[in-house]
Amino acid sequence: MNIPYGRQNISKKDIQAVVEVLKSDYITQGPVVPEFEDRIAKYCGVKYAICVNSATSALHLACLALGIKNGDNVWTSPISFVASANCALYCGANIDFIDIDPITFNISVEMLETKLKKAEEGGKLPKLVIPVHLCGQSCDMEAIHNLSKKYGFKIIEDGSHAIGGSYKGMKIGNCKFSDAVVFSFHPVKIITTGEGGVVLTNDDQVKNKLAQLRSHGITREAKCMEHQPMGSWYYEMQSLGYNYRMSDLQAALGLSQISRLDDFVNERNRLAEEYDSMITHPEITKPVVSKNCKSAYHLYVIRLSAKNTQMTQAIVFERMKASGIGVNLHYIPIYRHPYYSQFKFNPREFPQAEKYYSEAITIPIFPCLSASQQKQVVATLQNTSGFQTIF
Repeated sequence: MNIPYGRQNISKKDIQAVVEVLKSDYITQGPVVPEFEDRIAKYCGVKYAICVNSATSALHLACLALGIKNGDNVWTSPISFVASANCALYCGANIDFIDIDPITFNISVEMLETKLKKAEEGGKLPKLVIPVHLCGQSCDMEAIHNLSKKYGFKIIEDGSHAIGGSYKGMKIGNCKFSDAVVFSFHPVKIITTGEGGVVLTNDDQVKNKLAQLRSHGITREAKCMEHQPMGSWYYEMQSLGYNYRMSDLQAALGLSQISRLDDFVNERNRLAEEYDSMITHPEITKPVVSKNCKSAYHLYVIRLSAKNTQMTQAIVFERMKASGIGVNLHYIPIYRHPYYSQFKFNPREFPQAEKYYSEAITIPIFPCLSASQQKQVVATLQNTSGFQTIF
Protein backbone atom coordinates (compact mmCIF):
# COMPACT_ATOMS: atom_id res chain seq x y z
CA MET A 1 0.00 0.00 0.00
CA ASN A 2 1.42 3.38 -1.05
CA ILE A 3 1.83 6.17 1.51
CA PRO A 4 1.27 9.70 0.10
CA TYR A 5 3.21 12.67 1.47
CA GLY A 6 -0.11 14.30 2.36
CA ARG A 7 -3.84 13.74 2.00
CA GLN A 8 -7.20 15.16 3.02
CA ASN A 9 -9.18 13.86 6.00
CA ILE A 10 -12.90 13.72 5.15
CA SER A 11 -15.45 12.65 7.78
CA LYS A 12 -19.09 11.63 7.51
CA LYS A 13 -20.01 15.02 8.99
CA ASP A 14 -18.04 16.74 6.22
CA ILE A 15 -19.95 14.79 3.59
CA GLN A 16 -23.27 15.50 5.26
CA ALA A 17 -22.51 19.23 5.39
CA VAL A 18 -21.97 19.28 1.62
CA VAL A 19 -25.07 17.18 0.97
CA GLU A 20 -27.19 19.61 2.99
CA VAL A 21 -26.05 22.49 0.78
CA LEU A 22 -26.73 20.42 -2.36
CA LYS A 23 -30.30 20.03 -1.14
CA SER A 24 -30.68 23.71 -0.26
CA ASP A 25 -31.75 26.66 -2.41
CA TYR A 26 -28.20 27.94 -2.88
CA ILE A 27 -25.14 25.98 -3.91
CA THR A 28 -23.23 29.20 -4.62
CA GLN A 29 -23.58 32.87 -3.59
CA GLY A 30 -25.68 31.77 -0.63
CA PRO A 31 -25.32 32.10 3.16
CA VAL A 32 -22.65 29.47 3.82
CA VAL A 33 -19.64 31.40 2.47
CA PRO A 34 -20.26 34.37 4.82
CA GLU A 35 -20.73 31.92 7.68
CA PHE A 36 -17.40 30.25 6.88
CA GLU A 37 -15.69 33.64 6.59
CA ASP A 38 -17.03 34.69 9.98
CA ARG A 39 -15.80 31.43 11.54
CA ILE A 40 -12.29 31.88 10.11
CA ALA A 41 -12.11 35.50 11.23
CA LYS A 42 -13.14 34.63 14.78
CA TYR A 43 -10.72 31.71 14.95
CA CYS A 44 -7.78 33.88 13.87
CA GLY A 45 -8.77 36.99 15.82
CA VAL A 46 -9.02 39.23 12.76
CA LYS A 47 -11.79 41.58 11.57
CA TYR A 48 -12.40 40.26 8.07
CA ALA A 49 -12.03 37.07 6.00
CA ILE A 50 -12.76 37.06 2.26
CA CYS A 51 -12.98 33.57 0.74
CA VAL A 52 -12.01 32.88 -2.87
CA ASN A 53 -11.54 29.88 -5.15
CA SER A 54 -7.81 29.33 -4.46
CA ALA A 55 -4.89 30.71 -2.50
CA THR A 56 -3.40 31.81 -5.83
CA SER A 57 -6.48 33.99 -6.39
CA ALA A 58 -6.19 35.18 -2.79
CA LEU A 59 -2.58 36.32 -3.33
CA HIS A 60 -3.51 38.06 -6.59
CA LEU A 61 -6.43 39.94 -5.04
CA ALA A 62 -4.44 40.84 -1.93
CA CYS A 63 -1.76 42.43 -4.14
CA LEU A 64 -4.38 44.38 -6.08
CA ALA A 65 -6.21 45.48 -2.93
CA LEU A 66 -2.92 46.85 -1.55
CA GLY A 67 -2.38 48.85 -4.72
CA ILE A 68 0.39 46.81 -6.35
CA LYS A 69 0.71 47.94 -9.95
CA ASN A 70 2.96 48.06 -12.99
CA GLY A 71 6.56 48.85 -12.08
CA ASP A 72 6.27 48.28 -8.32
CA ASN A 73 8.85 46.09 -6.58
CA VAL A 74 7.70 42.99 -4.69
CA TRP A 75 9.99 40.66 -2.72
CA THR A 76 9.34 37.14 -1.47
CA SER A 77 11.06 33.86 -0.64
CA PRO A 78 12.57 31.75 -3.44
CA ILE A 79 11.65 28.56 -1.53
CA SER A 80 7.91 28.53 -2.10
CA PHE A 81 5.34 27.52 -4.67
CA VAL A 82 5.44 29.75 -7.76
CA ALA A 83 2.16 31.46 -6.81
CA SER A 84 3.99 33.44 -4.10
CA ALA A 85 5.88 35.29 -6.85
CA ASN A 86 3.43 35.01 -9.75
CA CYS A 87 0.88 37.17 -7.91
CA ALA A 88 3.22 40.16 -8.29
CA LEU A 89 3.72 39.50 -11.99
CA TYR A 90 -0.05 39.35 -12.53
CA CYS A 91 -0.11 43.00 -11.39
CA GLY A 92 2.75 44.03 -13.66
CA ALA A 93 5.16 44.39 -10.74
CA ASN A 94 8.83 43.41 -10.60
CA ILE A 95 9.68 40.37 -8.48
CA ASP A 96 12.81 39.72 -6.44
CA PHE A 97 13.80 37.24 -3.74
CA ILE A 98 15.35 37.23 -0.26
CA ASP A 99 17.52 34.28 0.72
CA ILE A 100 16.26 31.92 3.43
CA ASP A 101 17.28 31.25 7.01
CA PRO A 102 19.08 27.86 7.07
CA ILE A 103 17.27 26.74 10.24
CA THR A 104 13.63 27.75 9.67
CA PHE A 105 13.69 27.75 5.82
CA ASN A 106 11.75 31.05 5.97
CA ILE A 107 12.90 34.48 4.79
CA SER A 108 16.11 35.51 6.56
CA VAL A 109 15.41 38.74 8.45
CA GLU A 110 19.13 39.55 8.34
CA MET A 111 19.26 39.12 4.55
CA LEU A 112 16.05 41.16 4.20
CA GLU A 113 17.53 44.03 6.20
CA THR A 114 20.76 43.93 4.20
CA LYS A 115 18.86 43.97 0.92
CA LEU A 116 16.63 46.84 2.11
CA LYS A 117 19.66 48.98 2.97
CA LYS A 118 21.10 48.42 -0.51
CA ALA A 119 17.73 49.03 -2.18
CA GLU A 120 17.31 52.30 -0.29
CA GLU A 121 20.69 53.50 -1.54
CA GLY A 122 19.69 52.63 -5.11
CA GLY A 123 16.16 54.05 -4.84
CA LYS A 124 14.57 50.62 -5.46
CA LEU A 125 12.79 49.76 -2.22
CA PRO A 126 9.96 47.23 -2.39
CA LYS A 127 6.35 48.34 -2.14
CA LEU A 128 5.43 44.88 -0.81
CA VAL A 129 7.16 41.97 0.91
CA ILE A 130 5.49 38.53 0.98
CA PRO A 131 6.94 36.36 3.79
CA VAL A 132 6.10 32.67 3.31
CA HIS A 133 5.40 30.52 6.38
CA LEU A 134 7.04 27.43 4.94
CA CYS A 135 5.89 24.04 6.27
CA GLY A 136 3.50 25.80 8.67
CA GLN A 137 6.03 27.73 10.82
CA SER A 138 5.59 31.50 10.99
CA CYS A 139 8.30 33.83 9.82
CA ASP A 140 9.64 36.29 12.40
CA MET A 141 6.78 38.67 11.66
CA GLU A 142 7.46 41.23 14.38
CA ALA A 143 10.99 41.77 13.06
CA ILE A 144 9.73 42.03 9.47
CA HIS A 145 6.99 44.43 10.58
CA ASN A 146 9.56 46.63 12.31
CA LEU A 147 11.53 46.79 9.05
CA SER A 148 8.33 47.69 7.16
CA LYS A 149 7.85 50.72 9.40
CA LYS A 150 11.42 51.84 8.74
CA TYR A 151 11.45 51.24 4.99
CA GLY A 152 7.79 51.81 4.12
CA PHE A 153 6.68 48.54 2.52
CA LYS A 154 3.41 46.65 2.93
CA ILE A 155 3.20 42.99 4.02
CA ILE A 156 1.15 40.02 2.83
CA GLU A 157 1.81 36.85 4.83
CA ASP A 158 1.61 33.79 2.60
CA GLY A 159 0.26 31.43 5.24
CA SER A 160 -0.85 28.77 2.75
CA HIS A 161 0.79 26.12 4.94
CA ALA A 162 0.03 27.68 8.28
CA ILE A 163 -3.63 27.93 9.34
CA GLY A 164 -3.89 26.69 12.93
CA GLY A 165 -0.31 27.60 13.76
CA SER A 166 0.73 30.28 16.25
CA TYR A 167 3.34 33.01 16.59
CA LYS A 168 4.17 34.56 19.98
CA GLY A 169 1.02 33.02 21.45
CA MET A 170 -1.26 34.46 18.75
CA LYS A 171 -2.96 32.56 15.94
CA ILE A 172 -1.37 33.07 12.54
CA GLY A 173 -3.84 35.18 10.57
CA ASN A 174 -4.49 37.93 13.12
CA CYS A 175 -2.73 40.53 10.91
CA LYS A 176 -1.06 42.24 13.88
CA PHE A 177 2.19 42.44 11.92
CA SER A 178 0.85 42.60 8.35
CA ASP A 179 -1.70 44.15 6.02
CA ALA A 180 -3.15 40.79 4.96
CA VAL A 181 -2.71 37.04 5.40
CA VAL A 182 -3.51 34.33 2.86
CA PHE A 183 -4.44 30.71 3.63
CA SER A 184 -4.89 27.76 1.26
CA PHE A 185 -7.60 25.09 1.44
CA HIS A 186 -6.14 22.73 -1.17
CA PRO A 187 -6.76 19.05 -0.28
CA VAL A 188 -3.26 18.42 1.12
CA LYS A 189 -3.36 21.52 3.34
CA ILE A 190 -4.40 21.60 7.02
CA ILE A 191 -8.13 21.90 6.24
CA THR A 192 -9.70 21.71 2.80
CA THR A 193 -12.57 23.06 0.75
CA GLY A 194 -11.49 20.98 -2.28
CA GLU A 195 -9.90 24.02 -3.86
CA GLY A 196 -10.08 27.39 -2.16
CA GLY A 197 -8.36 30.14 -0.27
CA VAL A 198 -8.97 33.17 1.92
CA VAL A 199 -7.55 36.63 2.55
CA LEU A 200 -7.64 37.99 6.10
CA THR A 201 -7.29 41.68 6.94
CA ASN A 202 -8.13 44.28 9.59
CA ASP A 203 -8.36 47.08 7.02
CA ASP A 204 -11.89 48.17 6.00
CA GLN A 205 -10.80 49.52 2.61
CA VAL A 206 -8.77 46.43 1.76
CA LYS A 207 -11.72 44.21 2.74
CA ASN A 208 -14.13 46.17 0.51
CA LYS A 209 -11.70 46.05 -2.42
CA LEU A 210 -11.20 42.30 -2.00
CA ALA A 211 -14.95 41.62 -1.88
CA GLN A 212 -15.49 43.67 -5.03
CA LEU A 213 -12.58 42.26 -7.03
CA ARG A 214 -13.48 38.61 -6.36
CA SER A 215 -16.85 39.14 -8.09
CA HIS A 216 -16.21 41.00 -11.35
CA GLY A 217 -15.49 44.34 -9.64
CA ILE A 218 -19.20 44.69 -8.87
CA THR A 219 -20.87 46.24 -5.83
CA ARG A 220 -24.52 45.99 -4.81
CA GLU A 221 -24.12 48.16 -1.71
CA ALA A 222 -25.86 51.53 -2.13
CA LYS A 223 -23.39 53.30 0.18
CA CYS A 224 -20.52 52.28 -2.09
CA MET A 225 -22.13 53.30 -5.41
CA GLU A 226 -21.01 56.20 -7.57
CA HIS A 227 -24.52 56.86 -8.92
CA GLN A 228 -27.94 56.98 -7.32
CA PRO A 229 -29.46 53.46 -7.41
CA MET A 230 -32.23 53.29 -10.02
CA GLY A 231 -34.00 50.42 -8.26
CA SER A 232 -33.41 47.45 -5.96
CA TRP A 233 -32.03 45.57 -8.96
CA TYR A 234 -29.25 48.12 -9.53
CA TYR A 235 -25.54 47.25 -9.26
CA GLU A 236 -22.31 48.81 -10.47
CA MET A 237 -19.10 47.41 -11.92
CA GLN A 238 -16.53 49.83 -10.53
CA SER A 239 -13.29 48.03 -11.36
CA LEU A 240 -12.01 45.27 -13.62
CA GLY A 241 -12.54 42.32 -11.29
CA TYR A 242 -12.56 38.55 -11.59
CA ASN A 243 -14.77 35.57 -10.93
CA TYR A 244 -12.77 34.26 -7.98
CA ARG A 245 -15.72 33.34 -5.78
CA MET A 246 -15.86 30.32 -3.50
CA SER A 247 -19.05 28.24 -3.79
CA ASP A 248 -21.30 27.36 -0.85
CA LEU A 249 -20.47 23.69 -1.50
CA GLN A 250 -16.80 24.40 -0.84
CA ALA A 251 -17.57 26.61 2.16
CA ALA A 252 -19.78 23.90 3.69
CA LEU A 253 -16.86 21.48 3.60
CA GLY A 254 -14.55 24.12 5.08
CA LEU A 255 -17.03 25.05 7.80
CA SER A 256 -17.23 21.40 8.84
CA GLN A 257 -13.45 20.95 8.64
CA ILE A 258 -12.59 24.02 10.73
CA SER A 259 -14.33 22.45 13.73
CA ARG A 260 -11.47 19.89 13.70
CA LEU A 261 -8.67 22.33 12.84
CA ASP A 262 -7.00 22.29 16.26
CA ASP A 263 -7.23 18.49 16.37
CA PHE A 264 -5.55 18.29 12.95
CA VAL A 265 -2.73 20.62 13.99
CA ASN A 266 -2.19 18.83 17.31
CA GLU A 267 -2.02 15.48 15.52
CA ARG A 268 0.48 16.84 12.99
CA ASN A 269 2.63 18.09 15.87
CA ARG A 270 2.40 14.68 17.55
CA LEU A 271 3.49 12.96 14.34
CA ALA A 272 6.38 15.43 14.01
CA GLU A 273 7.49 14.61 17.55
CA GLU A 274 7.39 10.90 16.68
CA TYR A 275 9.59 11.54 13.65
CA ASP A 276 11.96 13.61 15.80
CA SER A 277 12.45 10.69 18.18
CA MET A 278 12.54 7.94 15.53
CA ILE A 279 14.95 9.53 13.05
CA THR A 280 18.44 8.92 14.40
CA HIS A 281 20.67 8.76 11.32
CA PRO A 282 23.57 11.22 11.80
CA GLU A 283 23.37 12.46 8.21
CA ILE A 284 19.70 13.44 8.43
CA THR A 285 18.88 16.92 9.74
CA LYS A 286 15.40 17.22 11.24
CA PRO A 287 13.28 20.41 11.11
CA VAL A 288 13.54 22.95 13.91
CA VAL A 289 10.63 25.06 15.16
CA SER A 290 11.41 28.38 16.85
CA LYS A 291 10.49 28.67 20.54
CA ASN A 292 7.98 31.46 19.82
CA CYS A 293 6.11 29.40 17.21
CA LYS A 294 3.71 26.49 17.04
CA SER A 295 3.96 25.08 13.55
CA ALA A 296 0.88 23.81 11.73
CA TYR A 297 3.27 21.16 10.31
CA HIS A 298 1.79 21.08 6.85
CA LEU A 299 5.13 19.56 5.82
CA TYR A 300 7.91 17.66 7.57
CA VAL A 301 11.11 18.41 5.65
CA ILE A 302 14.38 16.64 6.34
CA ARG A 303 17.76 17.63 4.96
CA LEU A 304 20.54 15.28 3.88
CA SER A 305 24.12 16.36 4.33
CA ALA A 306 25.45 13.06 3.07
CA LYS A 307 29.09 12.17 3.33
CA ASN A 308 28.63 8.71 1.85
CA THR A 309 27.17 7.82 -1.52
CA GLN A 310 24.26 5.85 -0.03
CA MET A 311 22.57 8.93 1.46
CA THR A 312 22.50 11.42 -1.39
CA GLN A 313 19.26 13.28 -2.00
CA ALA A 314 18.65 11.55 -5.34
CA ILE A 315 19.25 8.02 -3.98
CA VAL A 316 17.08 8.49 -0.89
CA PHE A 317 14.31 10.08 -2.96
CA GLU A 318 14.25 7.19 -5.45
CA ARG A 319 14.52 4.56 -2.70
CA MET A 320 11.49 6.01 -0.93
CA LYS A 321 9.47 6.21 -4.12
CA ALA A 322 10.38 2.65 -5.09
CA SER A 323 9.11 1.52 -1.68
CA GLY A 324 5.72 3.17 -2.27
CA ILE A 325 6.38 6.17 -0.03
CA GLY A 326 5.25 9.50 -1.40
CA VAL A 327 8.15 11.87 -0.89
CA ASN A 328 8.34 15.29 -2.50
CA LEU A 329 10.60 18.33 -2.73
CA HIS A 330 9.15 21.61 -1.46
CA TYR A 331 10.32 23.55 -3.41
CA ILE A 332 12.40 24.09 -6.53
CA PRO A 333 13.66 27.67 -6.09
CA ILE A 334 11.26 29.85 -8.06
CA TYR A 335 14.04 31.59 -10.00
CA ARG A 336 15.13 28.20 -11.42
CA HIS A 337 11.91 27.68 -13.40
CA PRO A 338 12.23 28.26 -17.17
CA TYR A 339 9.72 31.12 -17.18
CA TYR A 340 11.80 33.01 -14.63
CA SER A 341 15.00 32.70 -16.68
CA GLN A 342 14.00 35.90 -18.51
CA PHE A 343 14.63 37.85 -15.30
CA LYS A 344 18.29 36.76 -15.14
CA PHE A 345 18.45 35.80 -11.47
CA ASN A 346 21.84 34.56 -10.30
CA PRO A 347 21.50 31.44 -8.08
CA ARG A 348 24.77 32.39 -6.36
CA GLU A 349 22.92 35.31 -4.76
CA PHE A 350 20.81 32.79 -2.82
CA PRO A 351 23.34 30.32 -1.33
CA GLN A 352 21.05 29.08 1.46
CA ALA A 353 18.16 28.47 -0.95
CA GLU A 354 20.52 26.56 -3.25
CA LYS A 355 21.88 24.48 -0.38
CA TYR A 356 18.35 23.73 0.83
CA TYR A 357 17.30 22.65 -2.67
CA SER A 358 20.22 20.22 -2.87
CA GLU A 359 19.41 18.60 0.50
CA ALA A 360 15.65 18.77 1.22
CA ILE A 361 13.11 15.96 1.06
CA THR A 362 9.50 16.10 2.30
CA ILE A 363 8.35 12.90 3.98
CA PRO A 364 4.69 11.95 4.69
CA ILE A 365 2.75 13.74 7.42
CA PHE A 366 -1.05 13.93 7.67
CA PRO A 367 -3.59 13.22 10.45
CA CYS A 368 -4.51 9.66 9.46
CA LEU A 369 -0.89 8.50 9.05
CA SER A 370 -0.73 5.32 11.14
CA ALA A 371 2.04 4.30 13.54
CA SER A 372 2.99 1.36 11.29
CA GLN A 373 3.14 3.62 8.24
CA GLN A 374 5.32 6.10 10.09
CA LYS A 375 7.68 3.31 11.15
CA GLN A 376 7.84 2.15 7.52
CA VAL A 377 8.74 5.66 6.38
CA VAL A 378 11.57 5.96 8.92
CA ALA A 379 12.90 2.44 8.34
CA THR A 380 13.05 3.00 4.58
CA LEU A 381 14.56 6.46 5.02
CA GLN A 382 17.39 5.21 7.23
CA ASN A 383 18.09 2.00 5.30
CA THR A 384 21.36 2.66 3.47
CA SER A 385 21.81 -0.77 1.91
CA GLY A 386 20.22 -3.06 -0.62
CA PHE A 387 19.09 -0.46 -3.12
CA GLN A 388 20.44 0.67 -6.45
CA THR A 389 19.27 3.49 -8.66
CA ILE A 390 19.84 3.16 -12.40
CA PHE A 391 20.14 6.54 -14.14
